[in-house]
Amino acid sequence: MAKLVLIRHGQSEWNALNLFNGWVDTKLSDKGIAQAKAAGEMLAKEGIEFDQAYTSVLTRAITTLHYALEEAGQMFIPETKSWRLNERHYGALQGLNKADAAAKYGDEQVHQWRRSYDVLPPLLTEQTKTVEVLGKTYPAFDRRYADVPEGQLPFGENLKVTLERVLPFWETNISKDLAAGKNVVIAAHGNSLRALVKHIENISDDDILGVEIANGQPLVYDFDQDLKVLSKDVLTSEN
Repeated sequence: MAKLVLIRHGQSEWNALNLFNGWVDTKLSDKGIAQAKAAGEMLAKEGIEFDQAYTSVLTRAITTLHYALEEAGQMFIPETKSWRLNERHYGALQGLNKADAAAKYGDEQVHQWRRSYDVLPPLLTEQTKTVEVLGKTYPAFDRRYADVPEGQLPFGENLKVTLERVLPFWETNISKDLAAGKNVVIAAHGNSLRALVKHIENISDDDILGVEIANGQPLVYDFDQDLKVLSKDVLTSEN
């Protein structure tokens, strides 16, 4: 039996400002740091011993992982970062205030962009590929993606595309660790984790729209040797 723990990063500075974040590399807010540390305290209380950690290449997820592991007394475990665990790319919406976007495009349209499974947001254009416009820089110009073929880098994503990006990493890394009986912790983002949850729990395209993952609140899965879910638990400070 193996355990998988999913942790959505703590509140980011842009979360606090109600901005579309996506692949923009923002830091944790003070509240986010407290949430990350609290997640580690919950894991310590549960007594889960990890063999492998995974996170994205975005600072808010990486620092969440480090704060959580520090509080859990497990900073020493192997850690792997992958762009495939990044947040959903919000395309041309990145950097916009969500309320301002609703005023400009309408509540219904923005809600559809945010919550639908397969509707894409406004995509980055040829202009925003080469000109930085508050949080819209095309990722090919960021050296953390230097080893990623440019054709794989997004101009904007919905949850469906995010799942297609995350699944190869699940197959090549995470699922193999779990099948080997290793306990794994992943600190990532609301939508990359929702994509994993959809796959793990075989949730329908419609039902996944109602699934929310709270900042800094660990989800704990127990798997059998065939990677079937035996149990799921949401940790809280009352656990």
